[in-house]
Amino acid sequence: MNKSKGTLHLLITLICMALILALAFVGIGDDASGSIYDINLGLDLAGGVSITYQVVGDENPDATDMSDTIYKLQLRAQNYSSEAEVYQEGTNRINVDIPNVSDANAILEELGSPGSLYFIAETDSDGNSNYSYGTTGYVLNYTIDELIENGSVVCTGDDIAGASAGTQTDSTTGSTEYVVSLSFTSEGTEKFAEATTAAYEAGESIGIYYDGEFVSVPTVNAAITDGSAVITGMDSYEEATNLASTIRIGAVPLELEEVRSTVVGAKLGESAIETSLIAAAIGLALIIIFMICVYRIMGLASSLALIIYVGLDIVIMSAFDVTLTLPGIAGVILAIGMAVDANVIIFARIREELNAGSSVRNAIKNGFDKALSAILDGNITTLIAAAVLYIMGSGTIRGFAQTLAIGIVLSMVTALFITRYILNAFFAMGAKSEKLYGKVKEFNTINFVGKNKIFFSISGVLMVAAVVMLIYNSTTGYMLNYNIDFVGGTSSTISLDEEVTLDYIDETIKPIIAEALGISEADIRANTVNDSNEIVLKTKTLDQEERQAVLDALESELGIEEENVQMENISATVGSEMRRNALISVLIATICMLIYIWIRFKDFRFGLSSILALLHDVIVVILFYAALQWSVGTTFIACMLTIVGYSINATIVVFDRIRENLKGMKKSGLDEVVNKSITQTLSRSFNTSLTTLVTVVILAIMGVSSIKEFAYPLIVGIVCGTYSSVCIAGNLWYVLATKFVKKEK
Repeated sequence: MNKSKGTLHLLITLICMALILALAFVGIGDDASGSIYDINLGLDLAGGVSITYQVVGDENPDATDMSDTIYKLQLRAQNYSSEAEVYQEGTNRINVDIPNVSDANAILEELGSPGSLYFIAETDSDGNSNYSYGTTGYVLNYTIDELIENGSVVCTGDDIAGASAGTQTDSTTGSTEYVVSLSFTSEGTEKFAEATTAAYEAGESIGIYYDGEFVSVPTVNAAITDGSAVITGMDSYEEATNLASTIRIGAVPLELEEVRSTVVGAKLGESAIETSLIAAAIGLALIIIFMICVYRIMGLASSLALIIYVGLDIVIMSAFDVTLTLPGIAGVILAIGMAVDANVIIFARIREELNAGSSVRNAIKNGFDKALSAILDGNITTLIAAAVLYIMGSGTIRGFAQTLAIGIVLSMVTALFITRYILNAFFAMGAKSEKLYGKVKEFNTINFVGKNKIFFSISGVLMVAAVVMLIYNSTTGYMLNYNIDFVGGTSSTISLDEEVTLDYIDETIKPIIAEALGISEADIRANTVNDSNEIVLKTKTLDQEERQAVLDALESELGIEEENVQMENISATVGSEMRRNALISVLIATICMLIYIWIRFKDFRFGLSSILALLHDVIVVILFYAALQWSVGTTFIACMLTIVGYSINATIVVFDRIRENLKGMKKSGLDEVVNKSITQTLSRSFNTSLTTLVTVVILAIMGVSSIKEFAYPLIVGIVCGTYSSVCIAGNLWYVLATKFVKKEK
């Protein structure tokens, strides 16, 4: 590439960057499509719709039925947003919060009112018709109770395992027809097999009756004995989708009715979003300055690529309708850190090549080639975790996984292709002096292995301290400081005479509530449905004395009388089912990462060492949660997942260098290989941690309490992850390699 081509390539890059940034921060059309303003925000950032359902006819429903209903509604609500929250209020009510929507009536119409679902035979045992076709469609000839009593209800929603819309080709005409595929539970399979056999022999139909009306009356064309059925006859895919949704929502254990719907304001508000954006911008600017100062022309190339990365990340999140919440922001932060990390790995390799006597051109080529395996292994390992979490997780976990996965893919593309493209353009334009790239200073190999007992002792003390602190906390209450997301609390709806604004809530309401309860900050959401002047306050579970303190404070400070305040206990938004799914998904993700590392490194000890180092980081961070009483809510899950991703990526870089040096240092002892590998990656570990910490520290300084809630643990996690990758992971591998050498074939 000559100078003119290099100039042309750089010009093309700058034009593309300008276009991407324009799309990311301006968008297309009046609705700013494709821009940051078009990204869906979660309930904590932008508010949304809150719907309250009540169990029909039972003030004290079975706890198991309530739990099952909440879980199924959670799955249903996630069709509208992955960040939807479903939780219990009082003894017989369920709240559904769906973010980033403002029309409660439209959501109610689309979501439907969860009622009872029945599959009804066309005739009873005596041949009497159970339903008939009238002027308004099919109607029942008997009550549901009568049909249940005479055995005409062949299946209910409890027998449904799943329902989904789809298409198939008509075997006769060859045309595409829209269908709904049903699957039944094992018990439902037996019931449906018996019912369809009888209906098929009699040439009859089976009506699907939901919430007081027939939603479909399909004719049975065959006996269905395998638990899978297909309903045909829909005129459009939308009709099939609606029927499938109706069947799914009808398969809840309890019959529900809607008692109220509201539009809630953001928990954080516009000011929190604004400060987060400012903090991110400052952090990005400082990272760019650092990269240019340390890596010179290479830092400039990576900075341009990083700006393109940020723009593309925004555009793709907008295009894929990603719902961004606080945990999602954590995923973005981790992805930015990994994007910088990839460049740092490449630049370290380029400088090593220059030290070895390679020309600048060859150093650039070899640097990218040699860094490829570490970048791919680190990113793919984290991508595996993100994929498992997205598939198996729910709510905020899926949001975190989605933003992380997008960021990982983009970080690899920008580092391996865009940074290389820009750097080659600079080289062609005349940036050929070694001074512009800088040679890496040769460090004396540090004896990390010789100090492994010290490192292991420090880690051991920290982990034992974590266990002791958790046990101590459990004797006085909970092991950790769980907030209402995990343990539930009290929800207070307060009617005001003043117009509800975020400033009024922040400056007037919150200080009054916080002082009355002796807490740092209250969780308050505005309710603006039908121009209502209400706020919804959510706190820990309040006893009678604390409730009275709130009522007294509201009356004395604002003149709000007791009858204008309604208080209800609410369940955790992170239910037992969601917590179980989160734990299972993390375990499966860990196993998948272990298997991948084992296959790639052809040594199970690499995988085991990385998982042990990862476990070490998690336990140490939990120690800080326990000792400092940091609040544990939905952001806790995101924090731990972020730390896991960061830790495994940092460890992979060290292991990749050990793997390489094992081939080039065959006459050296394993201790020399480990020491040299860690020393060679030391600058990468420090620089990557520093650039990642910059943004998080600024968020911790500038952010509101909910932002700080995950910023502080991330700071500890990044520092701990750096320590474990440098001091623990390599030493663990060394111990396993020397103690279990006979297992290596």
